[in-house]
Amino acid sequence: MSRSGLDAIADANGRFAVLAMDQRGTLRRMLTGAGKPAEDDDLKSFKVDVISALAPLSSGVLTDTEFGVSAVRAAGAMPEGVGLLIAAEPVEKEKYGEEYRNVRDPLRTAAWVRENTGDAVKFLVYWQPDRVAKDGEPDLAAETMDVVRAVVEDCRAEGVPSVIEPLVSFAPGHTPTDEERFEAVILSAKRLATLKPDLLKLEWPGGADGCRRVTEALGDVPWALLSAGVGYEAFVERCITALDAGASGIIAGRAIWKEAVDLEGDERRAFLADVAVPRLQGLVDVLEKHGTPWQEVGA
Repeated sequence: MSRSGLDAIADANGRFAVLAMDQRGTLRRMLTGAGKPAEDDDLKSFKVDVISALAPLSSGVLTDTEFGVSAVRAAGAMPEGVGLLIAAEPVEKEKYGEEYRNVRDPLRTAAWVRENTGDAVKFLVYWQPDRVAKDGEPDLAAETMDVVRAVVEDCRAEGVPSVIEPLVSFAPGHTPTDEERFEAVILSAKRLATLKPDLLKLEWPGGADGCRRVTEALGDVPWALLSAGVGYEAFVERCITALDAGASGIIAGRAIWKEAVDLEGDERRAFLADVAVPRLQGLVDVLEKHGTPWQEVGA
């Protein structure tokens, strides 16, 4: 029997163990930086190897239509019962000066995600939630709220879960302190939660207190922690902290598989089997003991 809503990307206990493999430009830069081939077919092969190895342990897989979905489906790399999240933000990011300007691609709708065999929409935004527009400037924070609102409403109308991923991005010329960044992560989550997305994929908010503040600010909106390429052991500690503070799971990629970019062919597949699989299994084991089922959030 097929699952619907957030259940389609959650485990049997209502927690999220989602593998993130939606990197496109980032993955190409990682492969190029490692001195490895980085043509389109190389990205597809990399995604097939990673997802083939790790999807069986995952409740869901996040990938893209450019290099992921078709290649992974053709390879039979998605096990039955594992949900598919599809990245729906524009591939090319718009900018106002040096700042990101969030927009929707009118073709990348919730219906488009369904047509591409997806179970959920993932939409990424870069923003500074407390940015104040000067005279003559566009209000980039208000634009972001409008874009996310449109995504959430489209998903709701189509019956497809919305997973929103806000990444805090400060104006050029300002280097935030750690405290400023963590406060911005919390404010970002708080503001976007008013739009009632089905799930928020969030950056690390600084510690146990920050995680508790996020959970309190979100009310009945569940959240999952992203890895942002932090080292595996550090990510495990962050996961436990976030889950104990009310998070409902993880959506993680590079912390699990990033060293695979240095390898090719059989060596890469061996690394994934011998190192990445145990890493993900360790995170799945953490999820069995920690975290709030999404159905119980805000109860």
